Amino acid sequence: MSLRRWLLAAALAGLTAAHAAPLVVPARIDAALSAMVKRGELVGVTAVVYEGGSEAYFGAFGQADREADRAMARDALMQIHSMTKPLTGVALMQLYELGRFQLDDPVAKYLPEFANPRVWVGEGADGQPVTEPAARAITIRDLGRHTSGIASGLGMPPALERHNNAHYRGIAWTSDLSELVARTALAPLVAHPGRRWTYDLATNVQARLVEKLSGQRFEDYLRDHLFQPMGMASTRFHVAPDAADRARFAPSYARDANGRLQRIPDAQSRAYNDTDWQLKTGTTGLVSTLDDYMTFARMLLDGGVAPNGTRVLKAETVKLMATDALPAELTDRSWLPSKGNVGFGINVGVRVGPPRNSGEFSGAPGEFFWDGAANTLFWVDPKHGIAAVLFTQFYPPGDGKLNRAFRDAVYADDAEAFAGNKPKP
Repeated sequence: MSLRRWLLAAALAGLTAAHAAPLVVPARIDAALSAMVKRGELVGVTAVVYEGGSEAYFGAFGQADREADRAMARDALMQIHSMTKPLTGVALMQLYELGRFQLDDPVAKYLPEFANPRVWVGEGADGQPVTEPAARAITIRDLGRHTSGIASGLGMPPALERHNNAHYRGIAWTSDLSELVARTALAPLVAHPGRRWTYDLATNVQARLVEKLSGQRFEDYLRDHLFQPMGMASTRFHVAPDAADRARFAPSYARDANGRLQRIPDAQSRAYNDTDWQLKTGTTGLVSTLDDYMTFARMLLDGGVAPNGTRVLKAETVKLMATDALPAELTDRSWLPSKGNVGFGINVGVRVGPPRNSGEFSGAPGEFFWDGAANTLFWVDPKHGIAAVLFTQFYPPGDGKLNRAFRDAVYADDAEAFAGNKPKP
């Protein structure tokens, strides 16, 4: 489809969404989230949903800080972990729009340390890795869709994981992004580029490319080109202990063996954000608020224009990011299929069709989304003109019950959002 035809279709879709009967029923979402708090499944939770260009829902339940008896609020500061990644992707794609690179450029064109990648074959008798040359160069497109082969430690062969643990020893928060990425370039790939979906560390390479192509430190680029222009005043890596808004910084909790949520000591859970460390990564580390992240989500929903009118990306660039980029023949996708009937764009999962069975989350085809380790989540649904953000702070990550409850409450009146054999709530 030509760009002109796509823009026309998008405009018509927006009109359709604006004039269709609204999906969001606030009482239904209230009931779903408050019930989880009452059952002790959450300490606190807050969520906001935009539909058809206006706020259709906001709710806050339970406590942001149980021990201080501080109620959950929409301005609570929370660690967003992997929801840092979509922001990294937008930063990089701004530079793409400026012509600083092409998606199929080899990464080594800008970061020469990636010139001769090698792929893990196994472990030799001496305990050292046995490798072979990569079949092709790693491209910037590979970084965005997570097909670079860069090993992350998630689902990797145990021997490679042991090797990488030793290989990265010495990298600390006092290191910088340049040092981390140089070390990444020397580590064996777990697969040849383009042959496997491997999550996580490629986003650090994206962040380093932002530095190389812009001439700014990554965190400075985010501040100058995303956070300040869009008005995301609370989003940052560092929350100083003496900051006036420190009381808004929510603690984190973890489920114990009996299912009870226990507070993680602040010195442990906030160790990264308490100090202005040198290392700022593209994979994780940002702290944000519900409304700040909704500003970002609405920008994506509105074709790259932030709520304050600032154009952050072109509409066609947002479309590129939110389009499944995984080749059909790429079947080794690690745990991505656990997200449902999805592919992957640039740092976001992309729903390619309705749920195929009752085990998948409800949602609309064309939606793009991601979540964070402390069970924060967001999605953008162009079909219905919806952007949704949910914040909470507990582990372990990937709580399917919360994700399902929130989604089902939003989409209960949309039959297509559910598998055919799954009754609506």
